[in-house]
Amino acid sequence: MTDFTIASFNVKNLIGPDQEYYRFQSYTPEEYAWKVDWLSEQVQTMDADIVGFQEIFEESALRAVIDAADAEGTADNAQHIPGPDKRYRRKAIFRKLAYRPYTDAALAVAPNVNDAGPGQRRPGVAILSRFGFVGEPEIIQDLAQPVDIDFGPMGPDGGGSFRLTRLSRPILKVRVPVGRHVITVFNCHLKSKLGEFVRPGGAEFPPEVDLTNYDPVGRALGGLRASLRRMAEAWVLRRAIVAELQAGHPVIAMGDFNDGEHAVSSEIISGEVPFKNYAWMLRHDAETPRDRYSEEEDAQIREDIEAVRLHSAEKQFIRKSTRDMVYTAAFGGVYESIDQIYMSRHFLADAKGSIGQMDYFSVLNDHLTDGSHAEAPYNKLASDHGQIIAHMRLKD
Repeated sequence: MTDFTIASFNVKNLIGPDQEYYRFQSYTPEEYAWKVDWLSEQVQTMDADIVGFQEIFEESALRAVIDAADAEGTADNAQHIPGPDKRYRRKAIFRKLAYRPYTDAALAVAPNVNDAGPGQRRPGVAILSRFGFVGEPEIIQDLAQPVDIDFGPMGPDGGGSFRLTRLSRPILKVRVPVGRHVITVFNCHLKSKLGEFVRPGGAEFPPEVDLTNYDPVGRALGGLRASLRRMAEAWVLRRAIVAELQAGHPVIAMGDFNDGEHAVSSEIISGEVPFKNYAWMLRHDAETPRDRYSEEEDAQIREDIEAVRLHSAEKQFIRKSTRDMVYTAAFGGVYESIDQIYMSRHFLADAKGSIGQMDYFSVLNDHLTDGSHAEAPYNKLASDHGQIIAHMRLKD
């Protein structure tokens, strides 16, 4: 058996000091040093073999975090892990306690093509792998062919359409060799729930952002734009996932979906859940009320759906442990899971073509604060996301 861990970590605006990433937002040298130190401690605690990072403004800042984690972790090993002169050094507990530095790990970084100047920066994503990569990483952001979504013939002039030519943030795709297998890993950061507002020509700002003249309908339209973009981006990721599955590759997709487990983007990415019995269902080409799918067709339909479906690591953990709550973000008193790890059925123990399983699922969310409470002030130096880690085991 080959054990490995895979984690998702939204680091929250990682950039060097004295650089304005968003308007009037930057870190002093002291704040940056504190942030690097905190992030490196989280990296050490996760100690994951594969890590997907979101909100990376600068590769150099991420490398500084990894270097700090390695330096501190190696020093901690020297203090607490017995050397070769100790007879008990081979005990399993010391293997689990020892930090494994990323000295020989591979790092792929996908910068954001929408990144602009000071105050208008846009973050990218990255993947760190102790196993390296097979082939070159692939970045999906500028689409070679636009995604045109036609809403069909509703009304005399049609139902309208939506076009997507570029993702708000890149999707990073890598192939990782683990044991005897090569796993396709996707890391994403879908469009946030913040509304998108259009600035009229000659205006200094979109009128909807002026909250002293609150425009509920305009604000709702901004939310609609953000939702449409996020759903379309989820579909782009889903298309890439299905292509990998149809090529026979095991898939893990992770990142900040910016939607909870029961939200639309998660459903788009993971694929639809098969109906229990299609033999009950009226056929698509029915000519009489009795025209139903056959039992053979029912089995084929369910297999076709299951073959390209992804499964939530969080939900697998809840089923196994009977736990009923996992959350990775808190805002306005609402706790939810917007960071996800999804896996193909290759990683379900009893599924067809299984190559392994998830043994455990960890969430580091003790640092989360909710800015709506005065006793828990917003902390820009930590992360407003919980880190999630799936503990995997592959068959040899």
